[in-house]
Amino acid sequence: MMPFYAYAILGASWALWLMPFVLAGKPKARAAQVDRNARWGMLLQAAGYAVVWQGSFWMRALPEWRLAISAALLALAVMLSWTSTRALGKQWRLDAGINADHELVTSGPYGIVRHPIYTSMFLVLEGTGFMISPAVLQILATVIFILGAEIRVRSEEKLLASQFGEKFEEYRGRVPAYLPLVR
Repeated sequence: MMPFYAYAILGASWALWLMPFVLAGKPKARAAQVDRNARWGMLLQAAGYAVVWQGSFWMRALPEWRLAISAALLALAVMLSWTSTRALGKQWRLDAGINADHELVTSGPYGIVRHPIYTSMFLVLEGTGFMISPAVLQILATVIFILGAEIRVRSEEKLLASQFGEKFEEYRGRVPAYLPLVR
């Protein structure tokens, strides 16, 4: 059976990870351009999370090494969610959209990956899955999640390319999308 402190780590990690998005609130300005196709990506990412939570985690033992890896992944996810939302500032929104006065953010975590929020979402998925899911469910959840992330990345990048042109293409050429060192 999974120890109580593992549940505490999981719950606290999810709460801390979600907090910067809640604090950021709704965008104050309406987007000048929105790509609603990205919502299909959100749906797939949510399905990935749903799959990872289907394991019988209350019945399985949790070796300390798995807990340590999960805690490390979850801590990285929390750090990225806070630094990414802070770096984005008024550009942050749930939908794939461009503000009239949109700025291309390339500093902070955006200097390491173009979509660090998706990286943080991926780390939350993997940290959770590694703690509570059987391997087959975690692999399935990962595949579904990555399909959703790819839809969202492509939608957002189409908007950014239309707004920033060559400046965005240069940025895209030097910084990986959401997994460091993976082009």
